[in-house]
Amino acid sequence: MRTTFDFTPLFRSSVGFDRILNLLENTARADTAENWPPYDIVREAEDRYAISMALAGFSDNDLTLTQDGNVLIVAGRKETDDNAQYLHRGIPARSFERRFELADDVRVEGASLIDGLLTVSLMREIPEEKKPRRIEIARGSGEHAKPAQQAQIAGAKSAKAAAPQPEPAAA
Repeated sequence: MRTTFDFTPLFRSSVGFDRILNLLENTARADTAENWPPYDIVREAEDRYAISMALAGFSDNDLTLTQDGNVLIVAGRKETDDNAQYLHRGIPARSFERRFELADDVRVEGASLIDGLLTVSLMREIPEEKKPRRIEIARGSGEHAKPAQQAQIAGAKSAKAAAPQPEPAAA
């Protein structure tokens, strides 16, 4: 089912954005060949994801999965039977390559092909040095302060020591 969008109201209120709106309109009318094979991206838990692709007719030998840095590449190469005479051919058997941009620290855990559905399991593992950590605030001594702050603390202490002390009241 194709859905078209009327961007005319946006054209009326914009100046200089016509190229962007044309790109949006062209994207909405994108050819379905570029959108094949269909896929879902599911968040299974806070740090776990799955990409599912509908690949009817493909076997695991027809598919290759590659992670190159932050890009997951799923490619399928299907051999066609030139001797077959189709009266109707509705199951696509064309080659494809789909690229998924992965976030930092996301790695591929594995993949499975069951009943024509390829599922790629992803896991986000944040290294300890990138995780948020609580920083304690040093009190009083200034031992963790920067040199300028240490000089300020030392100056405040010496000024306090040099200040005249009130004489104790006579009893």
